[in-house]
Amino acid sequence: MTVLETLEPKAVFKHFESIARIPHESGNEKAISDFLMDFARAHHLEATQEPSHNVIIKKPATPGYENAPSVILQGHMDMVCVKEEGVDFDFLTDPLALRIEEDMIWATGTSLGADNGIAVAMVLALLESTDLPHPELTALFTVSEETGMDGVLNLNPNNLAGQILINLDTEEEGSFITSCAGGVNHMVYLPLSHEAAKSNRAAFKINLQGLKGGHSGIEINKNRANALHLMGRVLADLDRDFDLDISAFSGGEKMNAIPKFASATVLVPETEKEALQDRLHALLGLLKNEFAVADPDLEMEIQPAEIGTKIWNRQTSQDLIALLRLIPVGVQSMSASIEGLVESSTNLGVAKIDGNELVLENAVRSSVKSRKAEINQRIQMVCEKTAARSELVSDYPEWEFQVESPIRELFVSTYEELHGTTPKIEAIHAGLECGFLKEKLGDIDMISMGPNMYDVHTPNEHLSISSTKRVYEFLCEVLKRVQ
Repeated sequence: MTVLETLEPKAVFKHFESIARIPHESGNEKAISDFLMDFARAHHLEATQEPSHNVIIKKPATPGYENAPSVILQGHMDMVCVKEEGVDFDFLTDPLALRIEEDMIWATGTSLGADNGIAVAMVLALLESTDLPHPELTALFTVSEETGMDGVLNLNPNNLAGQILINLDTEEEGSFITSCAGGVNHMVYLPLSHEAAKSNRAAFKINLQGLKGGHSGIEINKNRANALHLMGRVLADLDRDFDLDISAFSGGEKMNAIPKFASATVLVPETEKEALQDRLHALLGLLKNEFAVADPDLEMEIQPAEIGTKIWNRQTSQDLIALLRLIPVGVQSMSASIEGLVESSTNLGVAKIDGNELVLENAVRSSVKSRKAEINQRIQMVCEKTAARSELVSDYPEWEFQVESPIRELFVSTYEELHGTTPKIEAIHAGLECGFLKEKLGDIDMISMGPNMYDVHTPNEHLSISSTKRVYEFLCEVLKRVQ
C-alpha cells in the first residue's frame, strides 16, 4: 500500500509518489528524465530527451480539437534538497519519506519537492488520460531550474511549438502569474591566506541556527533573518573589541534559500575567553529581540573548538567581515506600480570553502533590468575594495506583463464560473522559466498557476491535497475550453 493511493485525483498523486521515490536534486536529474521517457514509451507518445535531459512529450488533440490553439504545459523536474539538522538522509539515493497530516503532504525530515514535482505529476496525469477533451498538448519538463535555469537556457526551441504556454510553477491557488522577475547568480570568491596559529589562544565554534529560512524570492519580504549576514554582524562586533582570529566560516545550503544557519570558528587570547562568551550571549539577546516575530527560534550555540595549526591572516579575516557586512541582503526596492510587490532583492545564500577560496553565492533578482545591474555593481564594488573577485552566472530575463492575453481572460472567466470569486492576477518576485521561454518561443500567450504549497525550499515544505485537486480540475476545464 502506497502512502498517497487513497487521495484524489488518483492519477496525480500516483505520479507524485513515483517522483518522490526518484532522487532528483538539481544537477542529478538523469534518473527522473529517464523515468519520463519510459512513461512516454509506455503510453505510445512522441518524446524527445535533449542532451541537457530536458524532456518534451507530445499528445495529439482529441477529436473536435484539431483546429484549437496548441498548448504547452511546462514544469521543472528538479527540486531543492534541504533537510533538518541531524537527519540522516542521502538525496542522491534515498526516496522521500512522504506522510499525510490532515489536508497536507509532507516529507519527514526533508523538503518535499512539491516545487515542482506536483506540476510534473499533474501533466503526466493529463498525458495518460483517455476521457479528457483537449487541444494538441506538448509537455515540457526542464532540468536545473532551481540552480540557474540551465535546462530552459539550453532548450532547443525547434523541439516544441505552441500558441499557449501554461507554466505550473507557482504556489498559491487562485493567483495567476502574468510576469516575473529576472535574476542572476552572483558568485564571490575570496582567496584564503593563512598563517600559523598563535600560542595561548582559546578556540570557539559559533553556530547561529534555528532560523526559518525560506524561498529567497517569494519569502524575501517577510524580514526573516539571514544567518550569514547575522554572523557578519557578530564577527564585526567581536573584531572591534577582541584580539580576534578566524579559522573557519560556512553556512547556508542553497543560493535561492534564505540561509537558516551559519558557523564560524574564532580564536581569542585565553585571558579574553570568558569576556567573549559574555559578549556572544549579549549579542544573542540583541538579535533575538530584533527577530522576535520574524524568527523567534533563533539560537546561538557556543562550543569549545580545536585550535589547530593555522588561522586566516588578518587581511583575509577583515575582507570576510567586510563582505558579510556590505554585500546587500534582502529587499532592495519595492514596485511603485504594483502594491506589495518586491521589485528587487538579493540573497546571500551560501558560504563554503572550495579549495583555497571562500565562495559566497548570491541570488540577485529584479523585475527591472537596470535595478538588477545596479545591485550587481554594488556587489562588484565591495569585491574591488577587498581581495575578492566576482562572477555572474546563469543570468535569466524578466517576463514582462502582456496587455492582451486570451489565455488570461479564459483563466479568469473559468475560475469565476467554477468558484464564484475573481482570481488574483499578479506578478511574482521569484524567477520563473517564462522569461527564457518567451525569448525562445517568441509571440506566445503565457500564464502561470499552481496549488497551495507552503515553506518551499525548507524541510517544512508541505502541499495541500484539496488545493491540488481543485487546481487539477480547473486545469482540465480550461483545456476543454481552449477552442
